[in-house]
Amino acid sequence: MPDPMLRRRTLSLALLALVASAGLSAMSACDLLPKRAKTAFVGDSALSYTRQQVAFGPRVPGTPQAQRAGDWIVQMMKARADTVIEQRWMHTTKAGKQLPLRNILARFRPQATQRVLYLTHWDTRPTADQDPILGNRGAPIPGANDGGAGVGLFIALGDALKKTPPTVGVDLLFVDGEDYGTNFDAPYTDVLLGSQYFAEHLPSPDYKPIFGVLWDMIGDADLNILQEGNSMRQAPEVVSRVWQKAADMGYDKFFIPRQGYDVTDDHVPLLNKGLRVIDVIDLDYGPLGPDEAASPNYHHTMQDTMDKLSAKSLQIVGDVALGLVME
Repeated sequence: MPDPMLRRRTLSLALLALVASAGLSAMSACDLLPKRAKTAFVGDSALSYTRQQVAFGPRVPGTPQAQRAGDWIVQMMKARADTVIEQRWMHTTKAGKQLPLRNILARFRPQATQRVLYLTHWDTRPTADQDPILGNRGAPIPGANDGGAGVGLFIALGDALKKTPPTVGVDLLFVDGEDYGTNFDAPYTDVLLGSQYFAEHLPSPDYKPIFGVLWDMIGDADLNILQEGNSMRQAPEVVSRVWQKAADMGYDKFFIPRQGYDVTDDHVPLLNKGLRVIDVIDLDYGPLGPDEAASPNYHHTMQDTMDKLSAKSLQIVGDVALGLVME
């Protein structure tokens, strides 16, 4: 996940008041969900796939763990999608290191002219630069939420799309090298590498999805997704479409209709290419406490582990993602 300075939590006071007034302050907000599934998406499966991805270890580009995890993603998507395409290339870092990278594009109804693009990053950050323990900051993060949850979401989406084909063509893009470097200012030298490469190597010269969504850090047990600033300015109709679908499903407590941070993320190179792609991201990663400033944030830390995630959060996001392509 990008821009480590964008840190603090912004869960709406209305939601906090609702939880407290109900005497449920010790519960995750997601525990307020009804038990009945709204779509064919299975949040428990998404959590299981995330756990399998995390079990490979940190997926830092150029490591054996990344190689094995990438092979696994390809295998899983070949069993679900109609077509799977790999984009492989070498990136020379600012320090002169040769970095092998690959994007994985899983396509459903590849011949359909009307298409929706979903993307998530599958790499993990090589340094836990925001860890409160100084001695941990040189270690690679586990990446359960940041680099894992999106993969789990997409494989579970693949399960549902294989059983019932979508009403449009759907492209699930797993991008590499999002989180390798430290400087998220243009020209994005060692970050957003997979999305930059895809923007310059589209599936066809006329590739123009109806809309696109980047799904990043969406497994947090305390889910609160604000409307990202760049998305609001450059593709407001897509923001409206996604948040309306969430509201229609009764998920407006989690997809909060209020503008949040500007986030430099994998949607930016695609927006710059003219594609209408927004960022759905929960930057406020951790439990909300009475003292907002003192509340923990697991972003870019060694605490980004499976116990911080929730199948219910993945169910919420998966319902919205699947609902958007089944209209």
